[in-house]
Amino acid sequence: MTQPLAPGKTLGILGGGQLGRLIAEAAKGLGYRTAALDGSIHSPALQVVDLPIIGPVDDAVAAMKLAEASDLVTLEWELIPVKILENVAKARPTFPEPSVLGLIQDRLIQRNFLARHGFPQTAYGEADTALGWNYPVIIKRRTYGYDGKGQCRLMKESDAPKAAEVLKAPCVWEKFVDFKAEISVILARGRGGEIAAYPVAENVHRGGILHSTLAPARIPKDVAANAVALATKIAHALGHVGVMAVEMFLLHDESLLVNEIAPRVHNSGHYTLGACATSQFEQHVRAVCGLPLGSTAQTAPAVMINLLGDLWAKREPRWSVVEAIPGAKLHLYGKPDARPGRKMGHYVVVGPGAAAEFERADARLAAMSA
Repeated sequence: MTQPLAPGKTLGILGGGQLGRLIAEAAKGLGYRTAALDGSIHSPALQVVDLPIIGPVDDAVAAMKLAEASDLVTLEWELIPVKILENVAKARPTFPEPSVLGLIQDRLIQRNFLARHGFPQTAYGEADTALGWNYPVIIKRRTYGYDGKGQCRLMKESDAPKAAEVLKAPCVWEKFVDFKAEISVILARGRGGEIAAYPVAENVHRGGILHSTLAPARIPKDVAANAVALATKIAHALGHVGVMAVEMFLLHDESLLVNEIAPRVHNSGHYTLGACATSQFEQHVRAVCGLPLGSTAQTAPAVMINLLGDLWAKREPRWSVVEAIPGAKLHLYGKPDARPGRKMGHYVVVGPGAAAEFERADARLAAMSA
């Protein structure tokens, strides 16, 4: 497909979570109709699209139903089986292409891809036995290990029995990294290979789940430039089309290691909503639909704080806490059930006070749940 998708055509989204919802809202702003596939009519994306399709995203029949209702297909989740994506791609133009997802879905295959291209990363190996693990290590399931799920940290050889549950599925071991900071690069790659990168983000994770993001990251300019250059090389090597994120570790000597690749819009890019000329969601639509990429200029520093279901444990969160923050914007995803660890929404603060808000995020969240 060489011609841009014309306004009025339908963009189909495989996946109905909050990322799909925000993609759909951006697509509507560019004049497109939208369809999305998810297992529940109450999912975030199915609440806002023109054509909600109910069914599992890993079901071949349901996926083809979405394809037939769409003029072009994209996704919000990278773990849809490649065979299903290949069938969808035979019916409709699909971006990113199935070949990209085939390199990303299995963590060992992803690590091997990085190694083949000489991209810097920690030592790793297949974790079928405790022999040869380079302690301290983190054991991670090769598939479906996201937001801290399916992982186990082992600091010494005697800790190996702790990994028994995780090792019930195929795993990799990764050498534990003593990092200075966690950062991510959000960029878009168009159909013709053009690149538009956003300011590098600084991230804090808690229990494997993103807690907060500050952009631009508090790192030297040359380090930020190196991070963007590294992510750009990865995007070209993959042949990716759309927005993607590359999460990295910044080491104490200012060098970088690639942690993982997400070939989709990303939680750490939520700060672009309100802080950048073009949000990551609009940029993704532009990239996959063949439109010119938008400006990634950031108007002011920004911080993004995730709102997890834990905040609802006692009562509805005290929204007045967020409403009182100058420059804050609240985004709720419309999920009906609040559960611990479930991403229910986020808020973004744009302005000179962003760095201070980044540091006081825990106090804000405590006040919201008090």
